[in-house]
Amino acid sequence: MMIPFIDLQRSHEGFLREYFRDLQQLFAKCEFIGAYSKMTAEFECAFAGYMGAKYAIGVASGTDALLLPMHALGIGPGDEVIMPAFGFIATADVVVRLGGRPVLVDVDPVTCNINPSLIEAKITDRTKALCPVHLFGQACDMDAIMEIAGRRGLVVIEDVAQACGSEFKGRKLGTIGRAGAFSFYPTKNLGGAGDGGMITTNDDRLAETLYKFRDHGRTPDGTYDTIGYNSRLDTVQALYLKRKLEELDDSLADRIENARLYGQLLEGLEVEVPAVPDDRSHTFNNYTIKVRDRDRLMAYLKEKGVGSAIYYREAMHLTRALAHLGYRPGDFPVSEELSRRVLSLPVWPGLKKREIERVADLVKEFLENNPVLKLA
Repeated sequence: MMIPFIDLQRSHEGFLREYFRDLQQLFAKCEFIGAYSKMTAEFECAFAGYMGAKYAIGVASGTDALLLPMHALGIGPGDEVIMPAFGFIATADVVVRLGGRPVLVDVDPVTCNINPSLIEAKITDRTKALCPVHLFGQACDMDAIMEIAGRRGLVVIEDVAQACGSEFKGRKLGTIGRAGAFSFYPTKNLGGAGDGGMITTNDDRLAETLYKFRDHGRTPDGTYDTIGYNSRLDTVQALYLKRKLEELDDSLADRIENARLYGQLLEGLEVEVPAVPDDRSHTFNNYTIKVRDRDRLMAYLKEKGVGSAIYYREAMHLTRALAHLGYRPGDFPVSEELSRRVLSLPVWPGLKKREIERVADLVKEFLENNPVLKLA
């Protein structure tokens, strides 16, 4: 039985006929550029409604969904933005691109999200923002983060790239901070047929700036009062994503049920499965376990026809791209340990029960046949 890490074909086969009909209408109208397309505006409106946000502003990528609000909120040379040491480098590289400094904080060993108890010690007079990353689909402790931000006068920009649809105390992620940044990379909870991103906010002035920023600084009357970006969500992606948005809750329910089944099947093994606090949700963009002999287990699964993935092999402070920050091995021990132990298993919507059972059986088989070696 071949089980890929992700099967994108299953994620859209149910609505392709309707999507192709949408494309016929698009080519009849030729409204290809999202900033001027009624069809893209309809998706933005639907996304804002789903999220419970006042504004949803489509952009060209999840990276731009981080970059544009950081720029719009004034982050520039010398400014510091606090973020987790464990995660994808895009969260840091947008700060570097603006001339700022990513300030890293170690993560909680259970949730893999930023540890709020460690944030305060990293705040200086140069700190401008906190950027919590809702990693793998699980919400950060937003109460603690927002309390710190409010008390210290900092803005919060949520990185929701992996957690579209997740909630904290009944509120959708991306609507708690000043802005939320979403990625529509094909493997995300709401994945497109290419790149794309979305920024959510309830801030009128910020939204006005973001609408200009995504389109070279263009104002509604066609003049320019600032230098912006070329970062527009194109209509082809918007039509695809609008169809997928209609099915998002069902696909998230699939992910959550798949994760629940994994939890049952892996119980009692030398595996740490994801834990979800009662006050938040986890939509399992990745089902990430912590396990010994991670690389050997991954190779074993591959040999048996099962795909898996490692997010992330390096904590951010140890990447060459961020070497100029001056961090050293040992600075963030939890993040470094996670980079040695995490392994993500298939969890995508449409995965069959027998496929999940097969993966779990192989994990159990590997651990039982490869016991921990004990010194005499």
